This record gives sequence, structure tokens and C-alpha cells, in this order.
Amino acid sequence: MKKINAYLKEAYNELVHKVTWPTWSQLQSSAVVVMVASAIMALAVFVMDFSFRNVMTFIYKLLFPEQI
Repeated sequence: MKKINAYLKEAYNELVHKVTWPTWSQLQSSAVVVMVASAIMALAVFVMDFSFRNVMTFIYKLLFPEQI
């Protein structure tokens, strides 16, 4: 039990006195960067999926016109 207590005290001390926490404005700007990057990645995946689907549909229509 002493080891757990010592660990918790050390963890608290490190979090309170040794860690440099970002400011609110830094958190907001980081969140905006993450949201923009996520939107760009989602758009890129959508464009690739849409393009691949259209290309494959075109190829299937050329190869198997009676089935589609």
C-alpha cells in the first residue's frame, strides 16, 4: 500500500509542478488545426472513393454490358 501511495504522490507532484500545460488559446488553435486536417482527410477519402467507384463502374459496363 505504501508503494501505491508513493506512486500517487509522485504522479500528482509531476502533474502539478513539472508539466507545462498549454494555454486556452493554444488548445483552441490546436483543436482548429485538428478539425481542418480531419476535414481535408475526409474530403480526400471521399474523392478517392467516388473516383474509384466511377472508374470501376465504367470498366464493368465495358466488360459486362448486359449485367449492369
